[in-house]
Amino acid sequence: MTVSEKLHRYALANGLRVVLAPDPTAPVVGVSVHYDVGFRSEPEGRTGFAHLFEHLMFQGSESLEKLAHFRHVQSSGGTFNGSTHPDYTDYFEVLPSAALERALFLEADRMRAPKLTEENLRNQIDVVKEEIRLNVLNRPYGGFPWILLPPVLYKTFPNAHNGYGGFEDLEDATVADCASFFDTYYAPSNAVLTVAGDFTVDNAKALIEKHFGDVPARPRPARPSFAEPPPSGELRADHPDALAPLPAVALGYRVPDPSTDMDGYLAHLVLAGVLTEGDGSRLQQRLVYGERLVTDVNAGCGLFGPFEARDPDTFTITAIHSDEVGVDRVLGAIDEELDRLAGTPPEARELAKVTARWQASLHKEHDRIVSRTLALGAFELMFGDPTMIDRLPERIASVSADAVSAAAKALRPDSRAVLTVSPAGA
Repeated sequence: MTVSEKLHRYALANGLRVVLAPDPTAPVVGVSVHYDVGFRSEPEGRTGFAHLFEHLMFQGSESLEKLAHFRHVQSSGGTFNGSTHPDYTDYFEVLPSAALERALFLEADRMRAPKLTEENLRNQIDVVKEEIRLNVLNRPYGGFPWILLPPVLYKTFPNAHNGYGGFEDLEDATVADCASFFDTYYAPSNAVLTVAGDFTVDNAKALIEKHFGDVPARPRPARPSFAEPPPSGELRADHPDALAPLPAVALGYRVPDPSTDMDGYLAHLVLAGVLTEGDGSRLQQRLVYGERLVTDVNAGCGLFGPFEARDPDTFTITAIHSDEVGVDRVLGAIDEELDRLAGTPPEARELAKVTARWQASLHKEHDRIVSRTLALGAFELMFGDPTMIDRLPERIASVSADAVSAAAKALRPDSRAVLTVSPAGA
């Protein structure tokens, strides 16, 4: 029996959407809450605010002191985390199934009233700043390409700004900003609760009503359109990086909206595999092993990964090359391979190898309770369809060679962004 055949979906009176996916094969349970707010929803002048707020949600509540969430989960033998994405923020726990109520209480408690204080805010601003120093400022190719490419490809603040945040914007954040953000976006009606694993549906429903049913209802915020036209020509920018040992280049293209054209989106996902997945892929063979133009090359949908953003989303190709190889030579080789695919669809064997790898990867990933829980919640929130978890492997397998060829044809030099990274500011 598939996950979808056992799914139960419903909503509480306060608007909270619930997805239940029982699976008694292991005595563990995953609980996640996805909120429909990400980097693109944070206010102008408050870059990094969505991620900062994710940190604040772990700093206690009106009924639990700081670090209590950590202690209650870990003392049960569980794990927990949260993450911020372009279009959503998620929080999750994986625990022994006997601790299901504990996880539900913890998530409902902070949905009701997180502890938003000046002390907690200042402390977490310092934590986020240190995270930025570690992951971006003091690391070779820090922020490449997810921070550096969007302002080249996009023009509007939601799509172009730095989701990690600038120090000045972070330091200017106030408790009032936090309260307003919470009131607007962390309403039950703007969230999806997912429970997956070893539980009975009736018991889970009773516990969910007990802990979430009295969370006050608030209006669901209207989601603005983040749409903007694609580039009308090639856009270029350079980023000096004193820590980078070699030059790098990132290409950014627009991809179809997975909310309205999932087949077109999946064709781009398969195209990425044809280009760079495995030693036998086209760009690996030509750029790395054949002409030895680059030391590393990758392609993919999404700046963070697939299925993490609605429209607009980005197809990226990144490469690191030597000083002796000019960037235009690398771009020329990439464009030739895209033109070749646009003119001649991949053969059945090549396509099957890529789609089989994707199918195996999805089945393996969703076999893990944490990944399954998060995928169900994200698919419900983003696309209104958690059953995608079962249908994605088959849909990817059905992507045709002609569809991959059409995707390659859409990646045109006159409608893309080119970001170069120059070592030591050279």
